[in-house]
Amino acid sequence: MGKITIAVDGYSSTGKSTIAKRLAAALGYIYVDTGAMYRAVTLFALNNGFIGTQDDILGLVKQLPKIKLKFVPNKETGRSEMYLNGKNVEEEIRTMKVSRQVSKVAAIGEVRTKLVEMQQQMGKDKGIVMDGRDIGTVVFPDAELKLFMTASPEIRATRRYKELLDKGEKVTFEEVLKNVQERDRIDSTRSISPLKKAKDAIEFDNSDMGLEEQFERIHEFAKRVIGKGR
Repeated sequence: MGKITIAVDGYSSTGKSTIAKRLAAALGYIYVDTGAMYRAVTLFALNNGFIGTQDDILGLVKQLPKIKLKFVPNKETGRSEMYLNGKNVEEEIRTMKVSRQVSKVAAIGEVRTKLVEMQQQMGKDKGIVMDGRDIGTVVFPDAELKLFMTASPEIRATRRYKELLDKGEKVTFEEVLKNVQERDRIDSTRSISPLKKAKDAIEFDNSDMGLEEQFERIHEFAKRVIGKGR
C-alpha cells in the first residue's frame, strides 16, 4: 500500500492535533504537530527577551540557528513531546503565556522559513500526518489529502478554557475567547503564509460534531485516498 501525505489545517482549538494524532496512529503514520514547533520558538523568545519591539524580532532572527527542535517519544505514554535545545518543554509550550504570543512569532518570515524547511524534510518520504496553519497551502501543497478544521470562536474558547482549567491555570473564559479571536485575526491576515483553506481541502466544521464522528469520517476519507494510490 502506497503511503500518502495528509495535511490537517485550521483554526486554533479545533482539535486538529487530537484528530491528526489519532489518524496517524490508525494508519501507522508519523504525526507532526507543527504548532508545537512554533510554540517552542515562542517560548525561546519569551525566555530570552525577544518579544515586543522590532529590535527584539531582529534579535530572535539572529538566534534562530541556535534553536534546536526535536520530537522525542515519551516511553510511558508513547506520545512524542517537544524538546527545545535538549530540554523537554511540552508542558511549558501549552500555557496561556505562550498562547498569547505564538501567533506574533509565527508571523515572522524568517521563523516560518526555518520551520517550513524542517517540516518538509520530515515529510519527504510521505507516510505522515501533519497539522498546522499552512500545511496544505505552503508546506505540502501537493498533499494527497487535505483537511481544514473549523468551529465557532465560542465553541473553541470553551474547549480551550476547560483544557487550561484542567491543567490548573487561572484564566477567565473572556480572556481565552479574546485570545482565540486575536489569534484568528493574526493568523488569517499575516502577509506570509496566512491561514486559509486550500482549494482542494475538505472542510470540517466540528462545532456540533463529536470526536468519534469526526474521526470515523476522516479515517474513511484517508482509507479511500490511500486505496486509490495502490
